[in-house]
Amino acid sequence: MTTDILTERSGPRDFAQGFKDSLPIVIAAAPFGVLFGALAVDNGFTVFEAVLMSATIFAGASQMVGIDLFGQKVAPWLIVLSIFAVNFRHVLYSATTGRRIAHWNPLQRLFGFFMLVDPIFAEAERRGERIGTVTFGWYAGAALPVYVFWVVEGWIGALFGKVMPEPEPLGIDFLLPIYFLGLVMGFRKRPFWLPVVAVSALASIIAYRTIGSPWHVSIGAAAGVLLAAAFAPAARQEGADR
Repeated sequence: MTTDILTERSGPRDFAQGFKDSLPIVIAAAPFGVLFGALAVDNGFTVFEAVLMSATIFAGASQMVGIDLFGQKVAPWLIVLSIFAVNFRHVLYSATTGRRIAHWNPLQRLFGFFMLVDPIFAEAERRGERIGTVTFGWYAGAALPVYVFWVVEGWIGALFGKVMPEPEPLGIDFLLPIYFLGLVMGFRKRPFWLPVVAVSALASIIAYRTIGSPWHVSIGAAAGVLLAAAFAPAARQEGADR
């Protein structure tokens, strides 16, 4: 069935629900969007360059790594490799989400994969498990506010970062970790959830202490994926027995 790029048959209602689901993400990510803009200007970026980076890359951790490496004038291939290491988890995200959006047209899927940041992936998985499918209307409603506010926050940080207070004394820098912890806990009813999370966390900590950032992100994710793959046959059998 041919669908419009911004809505499906149930689009308006789904879009509104997606927008509602995106509000906690927007609030939690706000300090980091502003922080990125301020750090980018501190590292020699113009306001336009900082906003352009947020609009085209749209990946907070990768943007932070990028501006740090740009400031050190390291080789371009090392910057690309480091950002790839941080973003490798998105390969796993797209493989998982792809089965839920197979009914979208190619242009919609292109939009969806560009917007597939961590919290959008988690929300899409949660909705897919609850509803059974992820409509483009809902996804657009969830992803667009996150994207627009991220770009605007980067612009605000680039313009006014020097006059803003540090987020640490206010405690708002902890909003996003708390939000992500909530997302992880949302999957706790899945089979073998605790062993996978524990192994992923342990591998990430060891990698951070031995190899360093940003490699610990991908190594922790890979460890969790490998363990989950090893448990997959047992998980399928458990699901069949229910």
